[in-house]
Amino acid sequence: MPKNHILIVDDDKNVRMTIKRVLDKENMTYNESGSGGEALELLEKESFDLVVLDINMDDMDGFEVLSTMRRNRNDTPVMFLSGRTEDYDIILGLGLGADDYITKPFRPRILAAMIKAVIRRNKKTNSNVVLTCGPFKFDTKTMKSFKNGEELPLSSKETALLRFFLENVDIVFNKDQLYESIWNDNVVGDNTIMVYIHHLRNKIEDDPSKPIYIKTVWGLGYKFHCD
Repeated sequence: MPKNHILIVDDDKNVRMTIKRVLDKENMTYNESGSGGEALELLEKESFDLVVLDINMDDMDGFEVLSTMRRNRNDTPVMFLSGRTEDYDIILGLGLGADDYITKPFRPRILAAMIKAVIRRNKKTNSNVVLTCGPFKFDTKTMKSFKNGEELPLSSKETALLRFFLENVDIVFNKDQLYESIWNDNVVGDNTIMVYIHHLRNKIEDDPSKPIYIKTVWGLGYKFHCD
């Protein structure tokens, strides 16, 4: 079985060294970068299972790196590793398409568990099943989503959420059920589901302010509906 390959992006050499020790213990391979620009160059040349990405860097902050990745249709999972602990920064990071967020200082064992969980959640299936519902089509082999034949520019977590909805049309799910199904029962912030629902609506609804596909069932949760 091939080893998981990680890109470490942090301008602090000591932090990179700590992360490398964690990955060595988990038998993972890695590349490292001390700047956002260099990281984007590496992402153009190699494939990675995960990017562990700092936010505060001199040349380009982590938010800009992630935004550039997603604009370039690079859906490699990203975990932010940052000293920023404010809710705004965490929500912004997740909203831009990050898969998880861990704050500094971190415990190496917790970081290792989170890295493995993100990779596990985002492993692509080998089966070739195409889910269809109304104007939507989802190819489980390529993990690409389409609406009326046009590919949707979704992050990895938005992709997982849309796939889950397409597999469970017209079924109401509360936040805890969505956490368990999409985040594999990992602890995430209370606002995480709302953030991803908001961003997914912006990408798939004709009028996000009047959603017709992702419906809020007040007091219960959300359901996906398509004719």
